[in-house]
Amino acid sequence: MKLIKPVIDFVMDILETVVFIGSLFIVVYLFILTPNQVKGASMDNTFHTGDYILTSRVTYKFRKLERGDVIVFKSPKNPDIEYIKRIIGLPGDVINISNEVVSVNSNVINENYIAAPTNLWDGGCIKDNVPYTVPVDYIFVMGDNRPRSSDSREFCAVKIDSIIGNVFYRYFPSNVIGVITNPLPKSIR
Repeated sequence: MKLIKPVIDFVMDILETVVFIGSLFIVVYLFILTPNQVKGASMDNTFHTGDYILTSRVTYKFRKLERGDVIVFKSPKNPDIEYIKRIIGLPGDVINISNEVVSVNSNVINENYIAAPTNLWDGGCIKDNVPYTVPVDYIFVMGDNRPRSSDSREFCAVKIDSIIGNVFYRYFPSNVIGVITNPLPKSIR
């Protein structure tokens, strides 16, 4: 009997630790940060298929959305699918794409992070040289690999409440591990 009590105490200590760590993991995963895997070529050359990233669910509780931020959000066509894109326009911004050049509020954006010029889709939301005003409570997003990205050029602006979080860190592959920074100058964010 004396031998069984220490074994039971030891097992209970292990169970308490496992439950505590599991609970902590669930809270972090659901409310603070989420790991994601990039699938598809829409964000080449910034992110590639198979990259693993961390998405902060709390960033926008402490600061405002900024043009140039990379976000994960629920697809407007199918909320079970998550997209990764870059914020180009904020509520009230006027977006104009003319001859493959993007302007926000009549200012051309220097997008040195894009893989190819900005094309437009037949039947899409955005037409060549026709200004588009981002509605209140919406944002305008585009992938960095414009010819391979389904984004606001196709389905218009995205509801802010569909945002899951801000991509802030890449942890795989090992040759590109690091913090994800916003490439746009503070003056136009």
